[in-house]
Amino acid sequence: MLLKKDMFGQVFLRTGDGDPVVVRELGSARRWARPVARRLLAREARALAALDGIEGVPRLLRAGPDRLERSWIEGRPMHHARPQDPGYFRRAKRLLQRLHRAGVVHNDLAKEPNWIVTPSLEPALIDFQLAWHTRRRGRLFRLLAREDLRHLLKHKRTYCPQQLTQRERRILETPGLPSRLWMASGKRVYRLITRRLLGWADREGAGDRSL
Repeated sequence: MLLKKDMFGQVFLRTGDGDPVVVRELGSARRWARPVARRLLAREARALAALDGIEGVPRLLRAGPDRLERSWIEGRPMHHARPQDPGYFRRAKRLLQRLHRAGVVHNDLAKEPNWIVTPSLEPALIDFQLAWHTRRRGRLFRLLAREDLRHLLKHKRTYCPQQLTQRERRILETPGLPSRLWMASGKRVYRLITRRLLGWADREGAGDRSL
């Protein structure tokens, strides 16, 4: 079953004997985009390998230069499930803390489809193409980790606003430097390239990355 197809390749769900497997392959990637696609695939592989054994993260099954296989996580994307249980967001915060302790920042948590609500109402994360794994959690890592948290709090504000603490409200009101730079210039350049020049939109939260 095809889940996603873009300039960087395609993602599909393979079913049959055994557990379902999500496969990302670059065979259909545009030729000029293939070096970037390979780099994104490698980033995802490194992040998933570092997070091995953490509940709520896909398991890396195998990876090569042009193909990655990971486990399937059953559940619905956040914008479909619309979680209003404060317990979900507490557990999501703990999941983020486990990622950060393992030296991984996700870097793409503004997109609601990257947050999964499992049938037991547990949080899970998918799509680690933009993730960064490092053994040295310096200033840049801490800034990006804070942005991971701030994006989670934005979703909490959408679905469970009454449960925001004063500290969480202060975090929401003070975007970090990466976010301020992105909003000031990076996002405009990104939209110009992807939407006007390539005719492709990533549509944050609209479902492109829902599976």
